[in-house]
Amino acid sequence: MPEVHSFGIEPISCHAWNKDRSQLAISPNNHEVHIYTQNGGRWDKSHVLSEHAQHVTGIDWAPESNRIVTCGVDRNAYVWTLIDGKWKPTLVILRINRAATCVRWSPLENKFAVGSGARLISVCYFEKENDWWVSKHIKKPIRSTIASIDWHPNNVLLACGSSDFKARVFSGYVKEVDDKPAATAWGKKMTMGNLMAEFSNGGGGWVHSVSFSASGDKLAWVGHDSSVSVVNANNQEKIATVKCAFLPFTSCLWVTENSLVVAGHDCCPMLFTHDDSDTLTFIHKLDVAKEKEGGSMSAMKRFQTLDKRATTDDSSSDLNTQHQNTVTNISIHTGTKERCSKFTTSGTDGKVIIWDFKSLESSIAGLKVA
Repeated sequence: MPEVHSFGIEPISCHAWNKDRSQLAISPNNHEVHIYTQNGGRWDKSHVLSEHAQHVTGIDWAPESNRIVTCGVDRNAYVWTLIDGKWKPTLVILRINRAATCVRWSPLENKFAVGSGARLISVCYFEKENDWWVSKHIKKPIRSTIASIDWHPNNVLLACGSSDFKARVFSGYVKEVDDKPAATAWGKKMTMGNLMAEFSNGGGGWVHSVSFSASGDKLAWVGHDSSVSVVNANNQEKIATVKCAFLPFTSCLWVTENSLVVAGHDCCPMLFTHDDSDTLTFIHKLDVAKEKEGGSMSAMKRFQTLDKRATTDDSSSDLNTQHQNTVTNISIHTGTKERCSKFTTSGTDGKVIIWDFKSLESSIAGLKVA
């Protein structure tokens, strides 16, 4: 059974874990970030980060340096450092005139990227001379809001999905903090802001989420047209796309080199696989619905239900999934993208749910994470 943790009735717009998963940072759909500490079987609110003036749209927690970066609709980003038991913010100079929409630390934690509605990505790094965080911009050929970003394992390449229906791979090379990168399957020329690749699934869906695989050779993205797409850097001509009958997905995450978990408006995580022949396949929904016990209904009850709901069905309005509303975010809980054993989802129902692949494989017949 998945572990369900409820944090009230407010939607959770984003969440992030610390290194040992004893603390969780969430934004309850407002200008604050709440940090919870696990105490036995319950979660206690230990800190409230309230520097933002408007809604927080992104949180990322660096596991090694233990720094939190947040961004918001107020066009600001802050790097939070724990000093003497209190989280202290440092303002980041983003130089944007629209809302910041997403943020992600690089694998080496020496820089981070912020997507925004200003049709650009700010790649931010710490300038020791002036003791502040500054940014460099990636602009062309982005034509609309950046909805999501993800870093390549080499700490240089950066994938983004935007509402101009495209997924792109850029170079996020910053000479002040990066060593000269080696060539990858995505290309050799890695000057700052260089467009390495650009993809469309051929449809018209905003790209809500992008994710690099553990090797960095595969890129996955999900669109608002209920599509899931994967491209292999070694064969960029062939984009594998599955257009589903489900509601649109909002988030995607690689859990092995060949397996992908996606979730969104159907309130349920789903598993896809991408094999060596570049074929993308839907495997199974990972939330096993429980059948409700049916009982006999009296004639009076039948007429009351018919009068109230225009149906004789006495079922409640609860969904038969663990999440009762849209899933906003997926993150790894235990393991890595190479082999993930547990992942978490947060949703607009105020829940954070921990899913264990071992228990999922035992409860769903024939399920095997490749």
